[in-house]
Amino acid sequence: MRFAATIAYPADVETVAAMLANEEFVTRKMSAAGALRSSCDVARDGAAFTVTTRADMPTTKIPSAFRSFVGESLEVTMVEAWGGPAADGSRTSTLTLEINGVPVRVRGGQRLVPTPQGCEETYEGDVTASVPLMGRKIERTAVGTVDDVVAVERRLGLEHLAKTS
Repeated sequence: MRFAATIAYPADVETVAAMLANEEFVTRKMSAAGALRSSCDVARDGAAFTVTTRADMPTTKIPSAFRSFVGESLEVTMVEAWGGPAADGSRTSTLTLEINGVPVRVRGGQRLVPTPQGCEETYEGDVTASVPLMGRKIERTAVGTVDDVVAVERRLGLEHLAKTS
């Protein structure tokens, strides 16, 4: 199932990229998204960076028929591998999300592009759940969760940028 979302920020690409690579910001985002616990590691390679986030997420949004198989929480690992800036100042990333012990995969990308008002961050990708009979319902739930996390990132990102400007 496809997902897509856009966040408009009143700051330039490099400022927003620095925010996305800020461990404190990522930890706050995961906590606000409902993580029971989370950790974040940022690896830098010149202007490129990779953010690896591990979180224990509650299973409250998972369909109840499937919840009994996964327990109270899910171990989630998200990797966002951002390249350095392109000639026009934009940046792109690959995005993967793995859920330990659950046949659900998220693959996609992100893009930061300059706009006259600052920049836009777009998310696009696919969620696949290889669970007989319940796969589409689980995919819809996962896409809804992506939307929730993007809404949290938008709110916290605007707060973060207002404090730093």
